[in-house]
Amino acid sequence: MRKALLTGAFLAMSAGLTACGNNSQQTAETTVSQVPATTEPSTTAAQESTQEEKETIVATGEAEGYGGTITAEVTLDGDKIVELKITGGNETPEIGGAALESLQAAIIEKGSIEGVDAVAGATWTSKGVFNAIGSALGMETENTGSQEQKEVAATGLSHGIGFFSSGRLGPGKDDKDTGVYSINEVIAYILFDDGGKILDLEVDQLEVATPNYDGEHMPKLTGFPGQRYNADENHDEKVDTILEQTEEAYLAQVDSWISKRERGSTYKLNSGTWEEEMDLFEETFRGMTVDEVKQWYSAYCSDLNGRPLHGTSDKEEDVKKYDALSDEEKAALDAVASATMSLNDAHGNLIAAMEKAYENRRPVEAESVAKIGLGITNTGRLGPGKDDQGVGVYSFNTQAAGACFDADGKIVALYTDVMEVATPNYDGEHMPKLTGFPGHTYNADENHDEKVDTVLEQTEDTFLAQIESWTTKRERGDTYKLNSGTWAQEMDLFEEYFAGMTTDEVHAWFEACCSDLNGRPLHGTSDKEEDITKQEALTDEQKQGLDGISGATMSLKDAHGDILGAIEKAWAAAKDSNITIK
Repeated sequence: MRKALLTGAFLAMSAGLTACGNNSQQTAETTVSQVPATTEPSTTAAQESTQEEKETIVATGEAEGYGGTITAEVTLDGDKIVELKITGGNETPEIGGAALESLQAAIIEKGSIEGVDAVAGATWTSKGVFNAIGSALGMETENTGSQEQKEVAATGLSHGIGFFSSGRLGPGKDDKDTGVYSINEVIAYILFDDGGKILDLEVDQLEVATPNYDGEHMPKLTGFPGQRYNADENHDEKVDTILEQTEEAYLAQVDSWISKRERGSTYKLNSGTWEEEMDLFEETFRGMTVDEVKQWYSAYCSDLNGRPLHGTSDKEEDVKKYDALSDEEKAALDAVASATMSLNDAHGNLIAAMEKAYENRRPVEAESVAKIGLGITNTGRLGPGKDDQGVGVYSFNTQAAGACFDADGKIVALYTDVMEVATPNYDGEHMPKLTGFPGHTYNADENHDEKVDTVLEQTEDTFLAQIESWTTKRERGDTYKLNSGTWAQEMDLFEEYFAGMTTDEVHAWFEACCSDLNGRPLHGTSDKEEDITKQEALTDEQKQGLDGISGATMSLKDAHGDILGAIEKAWAAAKDSNITIK
């Protein structure tokens, strides 16, 4: 089971200070003042026993809020909160700051956090307040660390990866009236049983925006070398400069891209991080078929924005659809009460990626799976060369590796795919293309004869259409031929060869048996001195092992893509799965 969100206030309070949960920290000693009991002569023994000394307790706790640390200084008279001071200077003033004031007043009025609701629109800040108070009082908060997944027995096993690409217009424009745009790649890695039911899944997403998007942690792309774009470098919603893309800056930007899961706590939504909300959806979808997931989405999510219907929308269509749900259906939605993000909007179509994973599935021969992981890497490429007008050809690559591991960390099964996208002057007919963001232009070889035919001008319509047409290297099938077969066939050989190895052993194999010049297996066919020397130094056993993948000649780590890195990241991000095959 993955991370769980705190969805409500604590149900009970304790004046005794005990060990706190994992996400909060008690930061001050308790102060106790003794209040003497009355000594009037008429006081009976029974009255004396009920007028024992009371304790006034002052304690301080901390927890994470939306913008940083929230501190709560709590004063208790018995089990009642009589004074409360909440501070969180990094919370947004209009939303989080207002929520702190509102919650402080409500909690003091009730004398407890029991029955105090989170402030609408400030769930993250509210959760931070409740956790900070819980920390001060020694309450156990929910453990958000990794927990052991319950064993799942399945008949048969298959796995698949699905990519789904989409472009986004907006949000809005910068203060110079230039549009903000982004590219979204949703990647789903899913395990299915023989009946098509989801046994386990991992969904992640890469979102890359123009540099005038004001978010500090958003991956950015100015464009291809030679292109320019407005930039908000200090994230104050104002353009500071116009960036001119160079080859060096282009490679650095692509290399810096990280997925939404990798962005972690920097990617906050209303009720938690993107990762935490996605984990809730994944937990809900286990045991369903993809068709059942689509039915769930159709029944329980908004037709306007793809978000779950929690009864909080004031849109007429959403209100009507939510009111039509039965009490049982509404109760079922409570399981994802903290999952508020959309499953299908301009940010990305997660449902479509899951559909593709099912369509691309293939059998896994295994008795059990202890963990699964999804790793993503990104690389930029300069070239190959230039077009006939001296303009450079460029591409960027997103590599994804989904892997099943046994209890010893050995690879049980591996599924790898790559999205490669090039400038339109690349002469390959089936290569996915991108002219740039709307407003950009680029040379284009439209009839693939190695000569520029025209200069394309990117519009919002062509931007969306280009991204929608992208296909991965596996999806390109027979159109993507290498020396010894298609890309998919060669990748299959590597995947089969790595089964039974740990990722450390895969890395060691790569270091020993692949070229230091281009990352390709050393089959003794290279005329480069470094490759010849390294190949001759291999043991007979290593050479025999290479004979087993003689048809795999492509690189696992070069400008085309860091496949090795994606495999290693799959293990680094692996989560408990605990599947037994009958």
